[in-house]
Amino acid sequence: MEKKKPLVPKKYLLTFILITSLFALWGFANDITNPMVAAFQTVMELSAAKASMIQFAFYGGYATMAIPAALFIRKYSYKSGILLGLGLYAIGAFLFIPAAAYQEFTYFCFSLYILTFGLAFLETTANPFILSLGDKESSTRRLNLAQAFNPVGSLSGMAVASFLVLPYLMSDKRDAAGKIIFDTLSESEKANIRLHDLAVIRDPYVVIGLVVLCVFIIIALTKMPKVSSEENNGKTQTHSVKQTLKNLWSNSIYREGVFTQMCYVAAQIMVWTFIIQYADHLGINKATAQIYNIVAMSLNLSGRFLGTYIMKFVNTRRLLTLFGVGASVCTFGTICIEGMVGLYCLVLISLFMSIMFPSIYGIALENVDTQDTKLGAAFLVMAIVGGALMPPLQGMIIDQEVIMGFPAVNISFVLPLICFLIIIVYGYRSFKKGTAC
Repeated sequence: MEKKKPLVPKKYLLTFILITSLFALWGFANDITNPMVAAFQTVMELSAAKASMIQFAFYGGYATMAIPAALFIRKYSYKSGILLGLGLYAIGAFLFIPAAAYQEFTYFCFSLYILTFGLAFLETTANPFILSLGDKESSTRRLNLAQAFNPVGSLSGMAVASFLVLPYLMSDKRDAAGKIIFDTLSESEKANIRLHDLAVIRDPYVVIGLVVLCVFIIIALTKMPKVSSEENNGKTQTHSVKQTLKNLWSNSIYREGVFTQMCYVAAQIMVWTFIIQYADHLGINKATAQIYNIVAMSLNLSGRFLGTYIMKFVNTRRLLTLFGVGASVCTFGTICIEGMVGLYCLVLISLFMSIMFPSIYGIALENVDTQDTKLGAAFLVMAIVGGALMPPLQGMIIDQEVIMGFPAVNISFVLPLICFLIIIVYGYRSFKKGTAC
């Protein structure tokens, strides 16, 4: 009887642990940033659409740097890509210091843009690196396990936002009727509050910048193993970039996977960014509303571990389809049901989103040649641009306040519903193609 291969071979265990820690680092950056959209909207007196440019800058950095990151690690190594990514992450975080000093919204956007250059390097590197640390048949499960620590970082980011940022924002103080007092103040009073609040927003980014520098030192001093996808590294690479692009384009599961990943990230960011606005419509302040975000992320974390376990018995493609159906049903409830029940439906979506990113990623790369994996991974990371494109559109819908007698914030969740329907189609099509092989 053939001995069952371990999910992570012992020789790769230390590397797996170190690389998995990176998933938590970019999870922190993602989910401390989401509630900042609402915070900037108030303190900088912006529309929902303009405030969501925070997300445009954040996820636009992924779109800009994913391909250069892939070409860099293609020429050098996974470790080099990780170190450069950590360096850029730290620089972007420290740029919050001058941004807060000058009180310019554009500077904050630029800081996040540079920070996500680093995240693009980390994601382009870490995801395929994890896939390669063991047997190919268990690669998607291995990635789901590593990605399960992404919500750990996300929860940390949300907790910092909930308990150390949002409650201390003077601009969000409300009167007995629930109206924001900041809107009624004089310009000089607003200027003092703005100075205070932007410093509160700045500090967590400076701290995480210091943490990232510590991780940089640890990884720089740790010897990383070479895996199969690095054996033909640099000038000895067999496939040219042109040949790799041709191979990727001819792979329909991969090609459709990139588009589906773009839709998933768009849905994820819309759901997590606008929970606060949905709750605000119900008269709930930002600090309290962020608690619902934490519950959503806790469900996401639980679903990631549960989903990884279920994958031992259920085909990943089929499970992706089923979770897509669950997310669609909850999103439909978010749109159609006003009040707290609609908010509960919105929170529950996160349970079904849990396995989507790593599952789409793993399915798309499953039959990609190892020499094409780095560039293939880059396009899947570049698909994160969906998180830059869709939130401003949703913000524009929310700014309408009422559409056909319904709250615009409810109607705006038609956008993530469309994305989840696309995920269902991809899961079903990839399952059918897989069983046909």
